[in-house]
Amino acid sequence: MVSSTVAVVRRRLAWLVVCGAVLAAGAAFDAAAQTREAPTQAEPISTEQQVDIEPVAADDRIADRIARILRATGWYRDVAVEVDEGVAFLDGVSETEAQRTWAQNLAAKTTGVVAVVNRIQVDNTVEWSFDPALAELNRLVQDTVAALPLFILAVLVLPLAWYAAKLVARLVRWLLGARVPSPFLRSVISRIVAFPVFLVGLYIVLQVAGLTQLALSLVGGAGVVGIVIGFAFRDIVENFLASLILSVRRPFQRGDFIEVAGLSGTVKSMTTRSTLLSSVEGNQIHIPNATVFKNVIENFTSSPSRRGDFVVGVGYDAAVPEVQSIVLECLQSHPAVLADPEPMVLVDELGASTVNIRTYYWYNGHIISPIKLKSALLRTVKTALMTAGVSLPDEAREVIFPQGVHVITGTEASPPPAPDEDLRTPGPPEPDATESEGDLLTETGPDEEIVTDDTEPDLLGSR
Repeated sequence: MVSSTVAVVRRRLAWLVVCGAVLAAGAAFDAAAQTREAPTQAEPISTEQQVDIEPVAADDRIADRIARILRATGWYRDVAVEVDEGVAFLDGVSETEAQRTWAQNLAAKTTGVVAVVNRIQVDNTVEWSFDPALAELNRLVQDTVAALPLFILAVLVLPLAWYAAKLVARLVRWLLGARVPSPFLRSVISRIVAFPVFLVGLYIVLQVAGLTQLALSLVGGAGVVGIVIGFAFRDIVENFLASLILSVRRPFQRGDFIEVAGLSGTVKSMTTRSTLLSSVEGNQIHIPNATVFKNVIENFTSSPSRRGDFVVGVGYDAAVPEVQSIVLECLQSHPAVLADPEPMVLVDELGASTVNIRTYYWYNGHIISPIKLKSALLRTVKTALMTAGVSLPDEAREVIFPQGVHVITGTEASPPPAPDEDLRTPGPPEPDATESEGDLLTETGPDEEIVTDDTEPDLLGSR
């Protein structure tokens, strides 16, 4: 009798424990269902835990328990659960096939259920709702708030690294001021030295953000990107490298008169893309630096001593040594002609009607205009030769008279005119330069301001 009473008490205590556990679980599911703002599309997770109702559970209690759990998830609509002799019939609508399978597994694991008939339908229709967008926006706001300390760090570190790099660049340019004459070369070297300083600040930001591996991947892929960019901007890179080499070698400077690829003019400036020349006609000529570097550069003003020449034709009856002496005296007496090297007056060729005398002379090409000096010398030599009675005949020509020539014979012929004695009479001395020839200074003059659209710094230094 006592043993049977104890057994009854034990069964009732076990029943009370099971009921308390079930009620606690139901309260937890109800609280989760009430606090959930919107159902999510998360995939259901199967559990191996057995849902115990009671040692011998009634069909209606099993159906009620399964229905309450399905409603608590918020994944199902029109939920209806019926249990008959341990067979669970599930009805309702779910949004995914995985949710439908999860409900079937839940019913199969419930104590007292021997079989499950899953009649839940899957609704694939798309509902017009802003809930996913709002959820994504909420996630974006949370990520932004989480990344705000990193953003503040980047705002502080990157400008400091930038200013530190600028200070290093200024220091390097100051140290190279007396050693490297080219301003462009000093700028390139200072930037190469200062660039790692900025990379240190960038590395600190990436290290704190945990993006070091991404930075290494980007650096590794920069080689391929650099090759592609190099092919795309080959001409720009070629001109830049040519300007760098020209700045180091310095084959010309601002104010030099050069000829490159058949184009000549006074050098005004050189940028990273082209060299600007001012022609003698006053036109501006932009030559790509790659063209300047690849072609022959003839610098007419690199050396102050330049040579000029001209040809004078005298008659065959003239004494050539006397003519040479007259021309040489004219050259030596002109102040623009240099005494060292000495001028030369040589017989160049025997023409059809003249003996051609070629004259060589040297002058300071930095300050003397070659065309003005040649004009002054030709004028002086011509006057000196005519004063000395040296004939300057024209080239021989064949003259045809279609109507014939009237010949005067006998007494009609007049005596030949007496030679003009005035030809040998010395006239007034020729000036070194006339008003039209000016002061014989070079026509390029000082570097005038050239207005161009190029805003890049000039890479040349003045002479």
